[in-house]
Amino acid sequence: MGKKLLLQHDHVPGIHTLQVYRDHGGYSALRKALSSMTPEQIVEEVKTSGLRGRGGAGFPTGMKWSFLAKPPGVPRYVVCNADESEPGTFKDRYLMERIPHLLIEGMILSSYALGANTSYIYIRGEYYYVANILEMAIAEAYAAGLLGKNILGSGFDCDLYVQIGAGAYICGEETALLESLEGKRGNPRIKPPFPAVAGLYGCPTVVNNVETIAAVVPIVNDGGAAYAAIGVGRSTGTKLISASGHINRPGVYEIELGVPVEEFIYSDEYCGGIRNGRRMKAVVAGGSSVPILPADLILKTSNGEPRLMTYESLADGGFASGTMLGSGGFIVMDEDTSIVKNLWNFTRFYHHESCGQCSPCREGTGWMEKILHKILDGHGTLSDVDLLWDIQAKIEGKTICPLGDAAAWPVASAIRHFRSEFEEYVKRGSSIRDVKHYFRLNNLPEPVA
Repeated sequence: MGKKLLLQHDHVPGIHTLQVYRDHGGYSALRKALSSMTPEQIVEEVKTSGLRGRGGAGFPTGMKWSFLAKPPGVPRYVVCNADESEPGTFKDRYLMERIPHLLIEGMILSSYALGANTSYIYIRGEYYYVANILEMAIAEAYAAGLLGKNILGSGFDCDLYVQIGAGAYICGEETALLESLEGKRGNPRIKPPFPAVAGLYGCPTVVNNVETIAAVVPIVNDGGAAYAAIGVGRSTGTKLISASGHINRPGVYEIELGVPVEEFIYSDEYCGGIRNGRRMKAVVAGGSSVPILPADLILKTSNGEPRLMTYESLADGGFASGTMLGSGGFIVMDEDTSIVKNLWNFTRFYHHESCGQCSPCREGTGWMEKILHKILDGHGTLSDVDLLWDIQAKIEGKTICPLGDAAAWPVASAIRHFRSEFEEYVKRGSSIRDVKHYFRLNNLPEPVA
């Protein structure tokens, strides 16, 4: 059983309440920080820990914090990105539902470390009920003197607010989130300037996701060196993984980074193997925006070593034979899965969620959706597969924010590893059309492609 730092008490009855959270060591990190640590010392501990952003990019958190500008007389802000909209990812929701005070304690610690007296949790609109849980926990914290003026007699003031978004995937991008938080349309900003210099209301701002901020609590409690001792190489600490798809035990798992992918999929401690005794066909390891890998490549690196659940091991081989840990949205597909139909579903999502600001993304996502629908409907040609490849290449790296890349990478990897499946749909075109025509003529639900 691996070490747990965030979810060790997730099944304790009443852990969402302040009293039970405190009974299990809650807010001890805050007391330690305010009584015996300077803000600079907390930043150094986070640097020592090697904690990397858990929202997808994996950028070193302590380094990001050190970039924060500190002009005199100008307020600073800490913003929590709780806009968990990546398909296949639900671990932040679980953490906020079960242990909301862990996030709140992390927010206060981060605010103290960065000199922010006002902080925000920006949460997606579909998580309205989770926002209510957070609001109740925040009210408890205010009543106990853990938020507001002169927290625990330290002289540090901190106010914390929850802001509910309107359910736009694009607002998971930090600058689009800040635009929305300011009451504007959630379009990504051109960088530079970066939020660390000109973020919320034009002031220095740090944006981190839920899991990243929660991890600050055990780092302060146990020390950055203890956190860095867990994991492998530059992938330190633990990671929450949202496991779903054709597995026996879907759910949220906290793993020590470095667990072999094969162990994570097949051991009873985690996913418990492929359901119904079927074989594994493919895996999306880090949410829908990362490259899909066939079964053989997800289990072994380019040199034949077991692939590990780390940032480096999953990326081994580049996009030719590797993928990304991303947000930890681990989707397993069995042998009966249609890669083409799954890709069409992903592409429909990215077309719908594009903000439309950049032409390659606005137009390209729509073209990819239409071509995939054409192939699935039995009207595709072999040249359509080449056209898909050409379109994704013209989107990647040519947009203001990473949504364009997120839409392009699944298409590129699906064609790279499963091109024969696309060609099979093309060859079966007439039979697919005949079957669909029969079902439509008789007002019957169409069969799954």
